[in-house]
Amino acid sequence: MHPVDPVDYKRRSKRSLKTRLKTRQLLLLIELDEQRNIHRAAEEMDMTQPAASKQLKDLEELLDVQLFERNTRGVVPTIFGEAMIRHARMALATLSNAHDDLTALKAGLVGQVNVGAIMTPSVTLLPKAVTRVKDDSPLLRIGIQVDMSNNLIGRLQAGELDFVIGRLFEQQSKSMFHYEELAGEPLCVVARIGHPLLKDPNLTLERIARYGWVLSPPGSVLRHKFDLMFRRNGIEPPNNVIDTSEIPVISELLHKSDFLHAFPVELASNYARLKIFAKLPIELPCEMDAFGIITRQNQLLSPGATRMLNAIRSVAADIYPRPLPTIQP
Repeated sequence: MHPVDPVDYKRRSKRSLKTRLKTRQLLLLIELDEQRNIHRAAEEMDMTQPAASKQLKDLEELLDVQLFERNTRGVVPTIFGEAMIRHARMALATLSNAHDDLTALKAGLVGQVNVGAIMTPSVTLLPKAVTRVKDDSPLLRIGIQVDMSNNLIGRLQAGELDFVIGRLFEQQSKSMFHYEELAGEPLCVVARIGHPLLKDPNLTLERIARYGWVLSPPGSVLRHKFDLMFRRNGIEPPNNVIDTSEIPVISELLHKSDFLHAFPVELASNYARLKIFAKLPIELPCEMDAFGIITRQNQLLSPGATRMLNAIRSVAADIYPRPLPTIQP
């Protein structure tokens, strides 16, 4: 018996998986994960339970692992099953995106691009990039989701977003994502137009600590850095605090009181220009972690997503100090 070449075996195993794996099996995996019952999953798939059981058995034999544990209440994914379900969702999301792109092209459009962004770039960077893309490609459909980085990265991993403008934290797998840093995010203090502190050129941390504040909730990155700023300077953080991250609530509270709020400088400048808030004359020794462009490793972007990404890089080069590379569609 000839020795097995492990590299050749791995290559043949991958080829076998690609040729024998069926889309219907991937759909069954997702239904089993959602229903946790093979009978109900089979009903959702419009197939008999024996047929569903056979498809699952065939898939487990193909992968040489047990994907679900059977018990009296139904089925529960094993660690192998959870991994395969995650990849199944990503694969089906990619197929769905391909279908959407083809449908758009047949309708005379040029496709769909879905972008996720944290708050600051969603207000300052993205609108300029979207305007630039729409000037050249008015029929490109652009979807924008604004959320915290962790939530957006989860959607990126699931294939729901083409790319994200946000923060990549240490606990997230760097092997799964590619990160291009765009800018840091220093903080400043904002208040209502006409606030009494706007006329004080000698503001100190001690003085503003005595005011009421509207702040991101405890546990958030911004709140941690804000409280740490005071403690590093030997000052107790403000104790008259309202906890919220909702911009409409923050806006109303500031307009109707003398409360203060910590805001990214770039975002605050935008609101000050629109005369919504005013920046206090104090420079905070506090900065959020840098944000950047996050894509999945080895991801093939659609022409529309590539166009959008290049526009973001181009606008970022105008806004932020260092030049950034572009990619070809």
